[in-house]
Parts: sequence; C-alpha cells; structure tokens
Amino acid sequence: MELKDNQSALILEVDEHGEVMVNVASSDIDGLTGSICTALAEKLMGDEQFQEELMEMIALADDSE
Repeated sequence: MELKDNQSALILEVDEHGEVMVNVASSDIDGLTGSICTALAEKLMGDEQFQEELMEMIALADDSE
C-alpha cells in the first residue's frame, strides 16, 4: 500500500509470543495524520485500561458471530 502525502497508517503486528507491536507509517510524521497515528500508537501500547477495553470489544464481536 502506498500512502499519499496527507495519509498515515497504524501497522499492527503479532510476534511469535502473541505480543502486539504497533508501528506508524507516514510520509509526514510531523503532520496531522502522522501525529494522530503516533498518539494512537502510544495509547495502544501504554494504556492498560484502553487495552482491556479493546480486548473486551474484540471478545464481544467474536461472541456475536
């Protein structure tokens, strides 16, 4: 996937131990989209309560299928 100048993306990767890693891809890391993605990546990796909320949402989505 090629990003335009005004686009950024979060890249989520799971390693062999089941740990999730978050990376940011951006052509303008200091721009608005890069800053938002960086802030989201930091929130994903550093906020345990947010991580728990995400896992609950994933579990609920799995249960509804």
